[in-house]
Order: sequence, then C-alpha cells, then structure tokens
Amino acid sequence: MEKYSQFRDRGSGIAPFFPVPSQSSGVYLPLVSLLFLVRFPVFFGVTVSYFLVLQWLPFGSLAKKAMLWLILGIPGIWWIDLQIDGVRRGQLARQQKTRLPQPSDIIASSFTSPIDSLYLAAIFDPIFTASYPHTRQVERISLLSAILRALWEPQESPAQGARLTDLRTLVKDHPNRIIAVFPECTTTNGRGILQFSPSLLAAPSSTKIFPVSLRYTPGDVTTPVPGAYWKFLWNLLSRHTHCIRVRIAESVHITSAPKLDVVNSYHTNFLDSLQSEDSAMSSSTDTLTSQIEQNTSQTADDRVLLEKIGDALARLGRVRRVGLDVKDKIAFVEAWVRHRRW
Repeated sequence: MEKYSQFRDRGSGIAPFFPVPSQSSGVYLPLVSLLFLVRFPVFFGVTVSYFLVLQWLPFGSLAKKAMLWLILGIPGIWWIDLQIDGVRRGQLARQQKTRLPQPSDIIASSFTSPIDSLYLAAIFDPIFTASYPHTRQVERISLLSAILRALWEPQESPAQGARLTDLRTLVKDHPNRIIAVFPECTTTNGRGILQFSPSLLAAPSSTKIFPVSLRYTPGDVTTPVPGAYWKFLWNLLSRHTHCIRVRIAESVHITSAPKLDVVNSYHTNFLDSLQSEDSAMSSSTDTLTSQIEQNTSQTADDRVLLEKIGDALARLGRVRRVGLDVKDKIAFVEAWVRHRRW
C-alpha cells in the first residue's frame, strides 16, 4: 500500500479513495449466490422499466416515489436510521417542517454510492446537479445520470457542450423543487470529506442549504473506484439487508451576495453577446475556461460558508475532512488501474 501513500490525507492518514473490503461469505456462498440470482433479474427488470418507461408516464409524484422505494426494497434496503439536528428520536412528527428541506431549499449531500441519488429521489424528489471544482456553475442532470456518475470516472471539468447554469437560476426557475448538490464532485468510501466545489456559493442568500450525510452498513456498497459495476451489484444484491444512516444538519445560509460568473471581455465578441442573450438561463463549456480564475476567487465569507457545510457533513458522518480533491482522485484512479487492484 506504500505506493498509494500520496493519496492519503497528510494530517489524518485517511484514504478516502480505497474500496471498502467485503466480508467473506465462507460456507454461505451457495446461499448468497442463490439470493443474488433470484434478486438480479427482478431488480434489473424493475429498474430498466422505470427509467425507460414508467418515469415518463403521467403518474403523480407519489406513484413515482413508490416505484423508487420498490427499487430500494428489492436489494433489502429497508432499515433507514434517520436523525435530524435538534430533534429527538420519535419527536420528528411534532417538529416544524423547517427542520427538513422544503421547495426552494438546497441539499448539500455526501457522495459515496449510487444509492445516494436513489434515496434522495425517493424522499425529496429533487433536481440533481453535477458540480465541478473550478466553477460556481453546475450542470443539471437526471436521476439516472446522478446514479451513474457514482460509477463513472471523476470529471475535473464539464464535458464539451454541457449546458451549465447556477443555483440561483435553478432556484428561481423551479421554486417548487428542492435542488440536490454533491459538492465533493466525486465519490469516496465514506471515510472522509473532500474539498468542496464553489458551486454552493452561487445560491441565493435567502435559500437554506441543508447538509445531508448518508452512510451504509455494510459499507461495501460505496463506489470510490469507478467502473466497479458488477462488484457493486454483487455487494448490493447478495446481502439479505442493508441499512442507511441518514443525518440532516440545521440549515446554513449564504452570508454574502453570491458572485455570479462573468465572462472575460478579452474572450468575447459581438456574436458571443448575442448568443448569451439567447441562452440567458445557461451557458456552455466554451466560456468556462475564461471564467476559472473568477470562479475560484473566494471572499472570507465564502470560505466560512464552505467550511461550515464541510464541518457539518464531517460531524454528521463521524468522519474527518481531508485535504484531497477531484484532481487527487483522478491521479489515484490512474495509479489503481495501472496496478489492477480490483
């Protein structure tokens, strides 16, 4: 493991990119294999049916959430340990709804597994976004894309031609929806919180940001290494049950006016200004390069906000923050692939 020592946090020694080892099945391997073989066709059929057909039908939100819970239930994800800051166990029904994310609020979620997005969709039905480390803009994505991104290679920048927007625009255009953000930009094994993207800094000052931590027992359903599709499915479908530990912190507010992306005048012309008027709600990655320096500049209030949310996620997950980011994850994946450790 010495060859991966540079991918540990220098202060704590935490390695957030290593896969969580699975417990050996031992003499129960035949029964575990039978359980997988029974569950897989049902899970595959229901999941494909939902994303290809059922989600496009004019069903209500309640019916779609029921289908998502069915997808969660097939692999045995029944036990949800939910706890909210400032609310005692068993007292949630007596509390005001302000303790939970409401329409026009933002969820800043941990990112460890494809189950993260599926659970958030089944509970809150949010608009999912993808964040990147060098811009305050985000890319609106579908639930399926959010799930698959937990299995894909990390991306330091948006794909060519991606349509970008910011949280202020999304909140304004969708006042009846919750916005979900994964500020770490890539998955970990749940043992540390990575450095944040500045995308949360573009949220309106009146919007509440709720840090949400999701942890799993067993922890081998996390996907810190991309491409482990079959390993994830085996760990998910071969266990008789899984538990999700959900923690929601008190809301956080933007304390300074959000700094919106401004296109560098040296990289624009009259035709660019016409194009920006036609697509005022979003921008393309063609203008992103000239905005990186402006996006990454942060005030003291900006840094305090990101620190507060990061500390909240670390406290909720009972882990520590680490000094690693997406760039380190990309280097780790390259080293991991070279040594073929999975």
